[in-house]
Amino acid sequence: MLKGSCLHPFLAARSLASFLSRGTVRRSRALLPLRAAFGAMAAKTPNGLANGHLPPRHNGGPCLARDAPRKNGFVAKGQSKENGVANGAVYKRPFNESFEQAPMYVAVFTFVGFGVGTLFGYLRDFLRACGLQKCVGTIEREEQKDFVPLYQDFENFYTRNLYMRIRDNWNRPICSVPGPKFDLMERVSDDYNWTFRFTGRTIKNVINMGSYNYLGFAEIEPNAIKNVKKELDKYGTGTCSTRQEMGNLDKHVELEKMVAQFLGVEASLTFGMGFATNAMNIPALVGKGCLILSDELNHSSLILGARLSGATIRVFKHNNIQSLEKLLKDAVIHGQPRSRRAWKKILILVEGIYSMEGSIVRLPEIVALKRKYKAYLYLDEAHSIGAIGPTGKGVVEYFGMDPNDVDVLMGTFTKSFGAVGGYIAGKKELVDYLRVHSHSAVYGASMSPPVAEQIIRVMKSLMGLDGTTQGLQRVRQLSENTRYFRRRLHELGFIIYGNEDSPVVPLLLYIPGKIGAFARRLLAKNIGVVVVGFPATPITESRARFCVSAAHTREILDTVLNALDEMGDFLQLKYSRHSRSSRPELYDETSFELED
Repeated sequence: MLKGSCLHPFLAARSLASFLSRGTVRRSRALLPLRAAFGAMAAKTPNGLANGHLPPRHNGGPCLARDAPRKNGFVAKGQSKENGVANGAVYKRPFNESFEQAPMYVAVFTFVGFGVGTLFGYLRDFLRACGLQKCVGTIEREEQKDFVPLYQDFENFYTRNLYMRIRDNWNRPICSVPGPKFDLMERVSDDYNWTFRFTGRTIKNVINMGSYNYLGFAEIEPNAIKNVKKELDKYGTGTCSTRQEMGNLDKHVELEKMVAQFLGVEASLTFGMGFATNAMNIPALVGKGCLILSDELNHSSLILGARLSGATIRVFKHNNIQSLEKLLKDAVIHGQPRSRRAWKKILILVEGIYSMEGSIVRLPEIVALKRKYKAYLYLDEAHSIGAIGPTGKGVVEYFGMDPNDVDVLMGTFTKSFGAVGGYIAGKKELVDYLRVHSHSAVYGASMSPPVAEQIIRVMKSLMGLDGTTQGLQRVRQLSENTRYFRRRLHELGFIIYGNEDSPVVPLLLYIPGKIGAFARRLLAKNIGVVVVGFPATPITESRARFCVSAAHTREILDTVLNALDEMGDFLQLKYSRHSRSSRPELYDETSFELED
């Protein structure tokens, strides 16, 4: 342990050697109880808390949750909110997010649309039951009629009667690199999207507004990927083993050192799958007797990991500091249910950029809260690493904070790095512990060597170790494209969610019938978008999600914006009550070009 630093609850009880010598130990005994951690850290903190007692609240303290907006996510009278205006010295830069509320008639028509769809769904089910309409869905075999149903009929109602009507907008087969433009294999359906057949035709040069290729490193330019090809010739495509057996290559060691150097932390551990990085590592860090405080809009990998851990889970409102502090205060005062014992650990789970809302975590306030209540912070930077921050180091750099303020840094390589896999980074003791106790590290096959080389290539470019400034230029280009695209959409009259610096741009469609029409008509104009509806979003907030890339030129973005302007008028999607810009010439500046 480092002197003068807060004790890390995941590793303070035993050293790694003790773990190995004593064999398998219960998680709850292998990790230091929260009460002991509180006592050790409160001795170094004047306003710390110990034994469940809260210190008196001082005006102007580190946590300014009382200044946060009272109603999170919605603003009356169609006005957008600007978070950070009332946050004083907590934020070192403006923090502007918009969550404009739609007019009331939009919500009414949205519910009516789902109601009509549900009624027709029951009618179609009745016709199928009577044999008047062919049933092509999943049904039980005749010889299994006396069994407990394997497929719950009611659970499939939405999929069978609503999702199938617009199923053609998902799972489209791409047959090229997912760059700023890609090629699609054309397919058609003869039975209302229950099955598809390919026509043999390829739709060329479709503008890609859906892939997470934020920095444009998903590319096939020969000079860019020559080292990746070299590693492919040397190592082949796979390792056919886990890291603890025969799958620990020198390329993995090099990658982990590079990740730690890039993030500015002591050590890192990489995994072959981003989803499993969350799902399999959270159970190794917390267990029974621990408390997880999770943002209500966290990714399903975080939710799965929290459930698998066996810890108690409590959910706070999205990015709402008041809600989080209330849960923290209740946890410290009341302890565990029934026994009233102190929680062994309290772990806060948040994301850097929320992929459905486009919002950025209020990290400075959350760090202030976790210090005040001696909790621990797990930050998922899947969408933010590489995409924001002056040099692409994610939300920690975006707010100008110390990486050591976050106990567990997690991220993926599937987005900005144009590869696959994920990482956990932080203190060396944390990484050493996970190397032995993480199911993903112990049982999962290690990362493919050419993929590891791709990630190393991108990180070297971002840090300038390749002798060029191309990485920094791409980060700046992404920031320019993001702000330009968001400004134009806002001025065109669309309701968009999220932070002004977030490359994830949700455009609200609301009414379910417009989901399919929006995506199909844009594809007819050679623009590929991702549309999302219930249950992935609230029932009244169906949306299209645009992902801006550094590889998008100003010409590409203007083509998309012109098509959206036309589509907004045709489908009546311009719900925003803000006035249109009277100075369109503001957006006529020249394009920001990449330089080697």
